[in-house]
Amino acid sequence: MKLRHLATLALLSLCWVPASSAPDEAPVNNTRPIVLHAARLLDIESGKMLTPGEVLVKAERIVEVGSAVAHPAGAETIDLGDCTLLPGLIDAHVHLFLHPGAEDLQTVQESVPHRTILAVLAAKADLMAGFTAERDMGTEGAGSADTAVRDAIDKGLIPGPRLRVSGNAVDILGGHEDALGYNPEQHVLPNATQANNAAELVTAIRGQFKEGADFIKIYQTGKDGFCDGQFCTPYQFTEAELRAAVEEAARTRKHVAVHATGEPGALYAARAGVVSIEHAFQLGDETMRLMREKRIFAVPTFTISEYFAEHGSPLSRRELEFHAQEFRKQLAAGVPIAMGSDVGPFPHGTQAREFALMVRYGMTPLAALEAGTLNGAKLLGWQGRIGALKAGYLADVIAVPGDPLQDIGVLERVGLVMKGGVVYRR
Repeated sequence: MKLRHLATLALLSLCWVPASSAPDEAPVNNTRPIVLHAARLLDIESGKMLTPGEVLVKAERIVEVGSAVAHPAGAETIDLGDCTLLPGLIDAHVHLFLHPGAEDLQTVQESVPHRTILAVLAAKADLMAGFTAERDMGTEGAGSADTAVRDAIDKGLIPGPRLRVSGNAVDILGGHEDALGYNPEQHVLPNATQANNAAELVTAIRGQFKEGADFIKIYQTGKDGFCDGQFCTPYQFTEAELRAAVEEAARTRKHVAVHATGEPGALYAARAGVVSIEHAFQLGDETMRLMREKRIFAVPTFTISEYFAEHGSPLSRRELEFHAQEFRKQLAAGVPIAMGSDVGPFPHGTQAREFALMVRYGMTPLAALEAGTLNGAKLLGWQGRIGALKAGYLADVIAVPGDPLQDIGVLERVGLVMKGGVVYRR
């Protein structure tokens, strides 16, 4: 069944596209080796550009990478022309269960089955845009439905990125996602699982893992604002409470990520040992020091702020300007950065915009690509398997027109998409 709203993903690609292979056709399951050939191949770890570049793929894995690789008998060669071969992109902050529109209303008005169908379409849109792995940062009231989407993708039943999922996020009574602003007599359900102390956090975490979560997402700050000209956001959990959550997750070798836009909530999270701080509008000196030493990732999510600012939110515009200034301080302090867009409230499949914004606000194109490949793989716990074009890695490969080191915007015009040796788009 063709997905009309994905048609725009096929436009403007400068790579060679066979007339018989539209982006939303069935994936090509190749039983013979494939050689991908392009004008360039970028080794993101070294920053070296190979000209030309080739990747030999057998089954689901990369066998050889170089300017000229072996061409086994019977291999299919895909010549991509004036393109650059890159590892599949990794978005570390997505919401498959959200779409553009009134976020609070869609979670109230739309059934979980309806939202799950939309999540399946969102997963395909993201994959076709070159994102071969993602972290789903909370279903916003759809419980563990993202477990079903992840498992269906893993079984090959539906197309989509490799997923790490968190189920419902965790929040306090009256917190960031607690259905605020509604008639209390209507008892509108919150978009997160409620926990108010360390013991309740542990219970909530055990429930999330029982239902299939790969990691835990906790709302640590909100509501954001500017108080007397200074950015301010109340924290939700104490350092001790967050530490209990981190220790409970670690018991089963899993992690906690937090929504934390500022201080002191971000500092409590860094001290507790979370794996990432999402949004990170404001990070104090001590927080940045701890993040650098502990290798805690900041996930900036500029695109969502830009989207809301362009759709009439004065607060989002002010936050975006403030965040851009703070981001330069974070880069100078050596805070590890992973690419995350917060896609969902804006259209799925368009989140490569995040790379352009990271470059606009201080990163080099190479550093932005590292954030969306190598660092993303580390954050998702898949380092050594994805995030680079190396022999033995899973064959997650994309091709973009031109040279992304000269124009990072080409990431918004992906041509070829291969995941696990299967060609989904070319």
